[in-house]
Amino acid sequence: MVSVHALSSWRVPSLSCVLECWLVRANFACSVFASVTNAAGTLLMLPVIAFWLPAADAMLNVSILGRAQERGYIAIRTHQIRAYTTNKQMQVDDYPYGGGRGAVMQADPLFRCWEHVVNTYGPGRTIFMSPCGRTFTQSVARELKAQYDHLILVCGHYEGVDQRFLDECVDEEISTGDFVLTGGEIPAMALADCLCRMVPGVLPEESCYTDESHWNGLLEYPQYSRPEEWHGRRVPEVLLSGHHGNVADWRTKESYKRTMARRPDMWARFDLTQVHSRHDKKVLAQALEEYAREQGGAPETE
Repeated sequence: MVSVHALSSWRVPSLSCVLECWLVRANFACSVFASVTNAAGTLLMLPVIAFWLPAADAMLNVSILGRAQERGYIAIRTHQIRAYTTNKQMQVDDYPYGGGRGAVMQADPLFRCWEHVVNTYGPGRTIFMSPCGRTFTQSVARELKAQYDHLILVCGHYEGVDQRFLDECVDEEISTGDFVLTGGEIPAMALADCLCRMVPGVLPEESCYTDESHWNGLLEYPQYSRPEEWHGRRVPEVLLSGHHGNVADWRTKESYKRTMARRPDMWARFDLTQVHSRHDKKVLAQALEEYAREQGGAPETE
């Protein structure tokens, strides 16, 4: 059962990767709501409170996530954050105490909106998108999806959000990397997209997201499509052979070698004990030999 309510003139894209999503921005608070169940039949919710941009509509309402909304896997609700202010100007930010440039999102309008979300749809784990938080990775996404059935994402803007709101309402802070953006909307969209694609039904099958970079601590193997030859570059013969076993071994080796070459930090952390069978160990040994021959040395390991 999916419920969609647009309570404003904007249709804000769903961040509801699992069930419910809330977006709140300085001029706009959007709550996104969708109902989906996980493999255990548990209802999952992902509300997001964030400042938002109109461009987000175009990004999250088309292609895979757009079709997922149409088919009822995810849905959207929006709220005007200015409706939660108490002044005539419907102001939601102000100058920072102590001086400095920029404006800070005031605690009270955010709290009123957050409180409305919690009182209406139940409490959830509240996450503030911040460069000061722990780094978001695929493993963090899997953790959030597995451990919580209701997430509330809060996005700052300009100089950020009043710390008192964070202290009172936020459970943790998450960063998408060691850089700073003008707002938390893009990080929230990235987090939401990452979670959305793991919702059953959004992608055709589970392998669509498990057979990807970072899922098992490795980078994905190279991909090729038609034609067989392009600008003098041919598709590897093994991919044209029709031998599924050889194709699988080639992809595994290329995944190993790509990770060794491009992300030695990931390779150093890769748990080699998960390579169990004699055949898998042989494939790994071949990858190490090929890498040493191609790169002129063995990869770094811890």
